[in-house]
Amino acid sequence: MKAIRFRRIAVTAVIVLAAYLLQCTVFPSLEIAGIKPNLMLIVTASFGFMRGSREGMLVGFASGLLIDIQYGEMIGFYALIYLIAGFVNGLFEQMYFDEDIKLPLLLIFVSSLLYGTGIYLFTFLLRSDFNFLYYLNRIIFPEAIYTIVITLVVYPLLLLINHKLEAEEKRSASKFV
Repeated sequence: MKAIRFRRIAVTAVIVLAAYLLQCTVFPSLEIAGIKPNLMLIVTASFGFMRGSREGMLVGFASGLLIDIQYGEMIGFYALIYLIAGFVNGLFEQMYFDEDIKLPLLLIFVSSLLYGTGIYLFTFLLRSDFNFLYYLNRIIFPEAIYTIVITLVVYPLLLLINHKLEAEEKRSASKFV
């Protein structure tokens, strides 16, 4: 049982690191008009609604901490934002069905909008930059749409990995019964 738990943790860590590396290396070249998709938010939200609030928070904290180390002016800012995103998406675990892609797309879209709004509130508004509509139209909304487009490619891969891990956990659990 411990081996399967370790395997899930290892696979999750590899996914988070791979998403981080892709976001830092490949995605800047996919930038369109200064907007790039948020792969770390896709991973955090997906783990939240697929595995629950606890795992969503852990993945979100790890993702945010990596972003803090790379880009942040202070450690913990993005970690907190991603942790909250993972927790909120985890609240929808009971409503989540694998076959229905509409809920994951909606949750990731709303998460992206709230992420952008949170970044605006805590970084720009506190510096007396009151041009929210400009930021919404030029950054938040286009980034949310671009993130949804990338979600259509990334989410099925995350779902496939989750199915394989759950199938292995069920096989292991049936051996003990």
